[in-house]
Amino acid sequence: MTTFWSTWICVLTLGSLIGLTWLLIGTRKGETKGSVDQTMGHSFDGIEEYDNPLPQWWFLLFAGTLVFSVGYLILYPGLGNWKGILPGYENGWTGAHEWEKEMAKADARFGPIFAKFAAMPVEEVAKDPQALKMGGRLFASNCSVCHGSDAKGAFGFPNLTDNNWRWGGAADTIKTTILGGRMAAMPAWGEILGDAGVKNVAAYVRHDLAGLSLPADSGADLEAGKQTFSTTCTACHGANGQGTEAMGAPNLTQPAGFIYGTSLAQLQQTIRHGRQGQMPAQNELLGNDKVQLLAAYVYSLSHPAGAERLQAERKSE
Repeated sequence: MTTFWSTWICVLTLGSLIGLTWLLIGTRKGETKGSVDQTMGHSFDGIEEYDNPLPQWWFLLFAGTLVFSVGYLILYPGLGNWKGILPGYENGWTGAHEWEKEMAKADARFGPIFAKFAAMPVEEVAKDPQALKMGGRLFASNCSVCHGSDAKGAFGFPNLTDNNWRWGGAADTIKTTILGGRMAAMPAWGEILGDAGVKNVAAYVRHDLAGLSLPADSGADLEAGKQTFSTTCTACHGANGQGTEAMGAPNLTQPAGFIYGTSLAQLQQTIRHGRQGQMPAQNELLGNDKVQLLAAYVYSLSHPAGAERLQAERKSE
């Protein structure tokens, strides 16, 4: 902060305190002593104001506030570039500095615990009850808004308790996904395939690949849909429709992995207009050690023991 603005803040702050003190003392001297029946000479809707002094407790409370303000401004930063006489505010007080101090205390307390689990394989961390509790809290704070408190996902957000993984469900892969995030893009094919082509491909995916029935009035040509799929979709989803983890292309033979819906209309919408999905990177926010715990927790959810534990936790809440 420049000298000018520091001085300006000091003048405004101290001037206000001096003015308020003068106003308090000045009005107190001119007050009538004791309660009287004399009014101020004006009336509002028949209500008159008596010329009585302010209560003693009010005056003392106001005076105490001024004394507190002076003491606070001496002890803590508040007057421009003044740092205060208390230790720990050498760089001034801000909400960011206070947060940094609290984070430093937390790191000193929990850092060794995080470091211990960070040195272990994710699979081993997933077997530790303490680590899973810590990972569960991290999940509730950072992931549940999208994936749900039960981790079973929502429209557009995958279920983390099953085995349908777009980018792979191995422990280290899950950690990589959380650390760096993922960007998925299903291109729009409506203008390229036309309305009939979209309907045929959607019907083929739903019926032949996912094994779901079609509405009686779908009017789709499954053979034409298969042909279009083989020339248009296999580059990402594979010839058998089982997806490509390296590209984040989902397995189309598993309806549970259709995060945008399995109905024929929803599949047509996906193919016609495309989809855009993003898993935000958590590395800068949480750091490697916390992501290690979070990855272990997520990894545990897709295994039988993890599913049973999550169900038990929900019942105990």
